[in-house]
Amino acid sequence: MVAVAQCHLQVPAAGLAGCEKSAKNTTEPSAIMSNSRRRPRVRQIRRAVSDQTGASELGAVAEIDFDSEAISSGYDAFADLVQMAVREDPSLASIASTSGQTLQHSSKPAWLRQRAPQGERYEYLEKGLRKLNLATVCEEAKCPNMGECWNGKTGTATIMLLGDTCTRGCRFCAVNTARTPPPPDDMEPENTAHAIAEWGVGYIVLTSVDRDDIPDGGSEHFAKTVRTLKQLKPEILVECLTPDFRGDMTAVRHLARSGLDVFAHNIETVAGLQKRVRDPRAGYFQSLDVLKAAKACGVYTKSSIMLGLGETHDEIIDTMYDLRDAGVDILTFGQYLQPTPLHLPVREHVTPEQFEHWRKFGEDVVGFRYVASGPLVRSSYKAGEFFIEAMIDKDRRQPR
Repeated sequence: MVAVAQCHLQVPAAGLAGCEKSAKNTTEPSAIMSNSRRRPRVRQIRRAVSDQTGASELGAVAEIDFDSEAISSGYDAFADLVQMAVREDPSLASIASTSGQTLQHSSKPAWLRQRAPQGERYEYLEKGLRKLNLATVCEEAKCPNMGECWNGKTGTATIMLLGDTCTRGCRFCAVNTARTPPPPDDMEPENTAHAIAEWGVGYIVLTSVDRDDIPDGGSEHFAKTVRTLKQLKPEILVECLTPDFRGDMTAVRHLARSGLDVFAHNIETVAGLQKRVRDPRAGYFQSLDVLKAAKACGVYTKSSIMLGLGETHDEIIDTMYDLRDAGVDILTFGQYLQPTPLHLPVREHVTPEQFEHWRKFGEDVVGFRYVASGPLVRSSYKAGEFFIEAMIDKDRRQPR
């Protein structure tokens, strides 16, 4: 039986202003830096649950569930706290009226505007992908950096394996969904490997949709692609941006030992927003378990966090420390952008200065080897890949 912590918070009316300030991320960067050494609250709660159950494995605690039934039904705990406070003190009504506002009707800041993808290299890669019947996450997820990455010197693209239809329905993602997608193409690993070898790139990212309809979640399909690619071009560096394989650690280890260089899995958001942002079959601790299991296989590990969904600074810090404790080497931060009106609205447009703060904080304080952080940065990002390639090459050259 899985132990789940039920955390019920009681906040006095007098404390509403402080909650409101935290929810709007108004903490100054200097204050964050000065308090950065404290033990994250998420880890404290998790340790308490582990002590009560006698569990030592991360997987023994599936999720911190602040009120699982309420959250899954769309219940807004913060809004309820606001209403309670207003009932106690009607003078707080003016503050409460601005709580939880979104930016869905506002125009994007200048730093988020990108030109439509075009160019000779872009057209070459697009034609090659269509010819081989391959899909890219760049296109399916409407990535804002597609033109930049595809038109780079080497033309970096992130290849999507296992088709373009996902078995899950995360509220931030624009990829097609279905309970039973078409079966995988058995020739895809070989076709993908040959196509990548022909492009002449030095670093490639392989990713996939979630395929809960496949017994191993697609782990062997991934692994076969990696093995074939490494046989064709041993010097190429391969990053696999993976699903969570439903928490199947055998599938995780199988892929991590396939010959890849970087195992990436995105935690996506902070613990308190997981139920609202991700599909119910995903989970904060399940993602940490996946990353920890992959790291134990001796590969570089990487994860990503979206900002602008309503997370607080403290929650970001907690998540960063949890990822680092799981052995994650590389972290990326990017601005969440609402792909369609049916998806979650943007709560905040995080400024480039704030992103730069999180980059410095992650590298200098938390201890990640590399942090890529910017409004248009995504988990697979050309600039980050170049750095990682140089980092791996340097490590290999160092005497053991």
